[in-house]
Amino acid sequence: MKKEAALQREPANSFRKKHPFLNEMRRNWPYYLMMAPAALVLFIFSYLPLPGLVIAFMDFNYVDKFSSPWVGLANFKFYFTSSYAFQTTFNTLFININYLVWTTLFSVLFSILLNELRSKFAKKIYQNAMFLPYFFSSVIIGKLITTILFSDSYGLVNQIITALGGEAILWSQTPNPWAWIIIGTHLWQVAGYNSIVYLASITGIDDQLYEAASLDGATRWQQLWRITLPLLLPTIITMSLLSIGNMLRGDFATIYSIIGDNGLLYKYTDVIDTYVFRAIKSAADFGPTAAVGLYQSVVGFILVWGSNSLVKLYDKDYALF
Repeated sequence: MKKEAALQREPANSFRKKHPFLNEMRRNWPYYLMMAPAALVLFIFSYLPLPGLVIAFMDFNYVDKFSSPWVGLANFKFYFTSSYAFQTTFNTLFININYLVWTTLFSVLFSILLNELRSKFAKKIYQNAMFLPYFFSSVIIGKLITTILFSDSYGLVNQIITALGGEAILWSQTPNPWAWIIIGTHLWQVAGYNSIVYLASITGIDDQLYEAASLDGATRWQQLWRITLPLLLPTIITMSLLSIGNMLRGDFATIYSIIGDNGLLYKYTDVIDTYVFRAIKSAADFGPTAAVGLYQSVVGFILVWGSNSLVKLYDKDYALF
């Protein structure tokens, strides 16, 4: 009987060894079925357009289409030899690095403060209040910033400045503060939403750890420093790695809604995405703009790969791949 059972198991074991992927699909098909719609959307919008990258190496026109003349790296040269290359790249990195640092800092802080609240009603009120700005459209955000807060004539900020005895500022002609205004706007809009992710991680921490620490005489600050933050670190690293992938892609919708086509503010606010949009709008030349988009994607991949490698050196369990 044992020999017969062994002979029956042998073909199954052989199938698992020869076809591990098919075996995995057969065992967990309900999960893959649930994942199929998202995978299909990802394939259509992220992988299906990849052959279109050849436009970056062509003098693309609508007559010849993908048979347009091949120009090699000329489209890249057009961007990198222009005066916009350094300015837009620096602005994009500056804004996105500040996005990452300040959004992470305030999101973690908000999640910890929310977790410390004992009143469930108060927690829901604060949580919804911080969550709401995320759902405002970029157009509403732009009008709120340029018309209500930083209008030259009747903006709320200028009214506060004049009430305190200062002179009103012509915001539409003063480029220096606008990068920080954009960063602050993004922080206000996104930090509350991101805090939900960190709050979910905090609530998943075993309460027995805090009880044991409390019995040992640990204060709330010590429990936060020794328990909450170390256990929250994997989530912080994962969210940071996902953000680093878009480091060379500015928050186009929000930035353009705020700055628009005001050339006086480009010095500190013009990012790669807004530059590409203006290039397409003015000249409809898809070759150079596709080259810039490819440059963004390649650098984003390198940043994610490099950051993930550094995380592996610290702790392999924290890495994405």
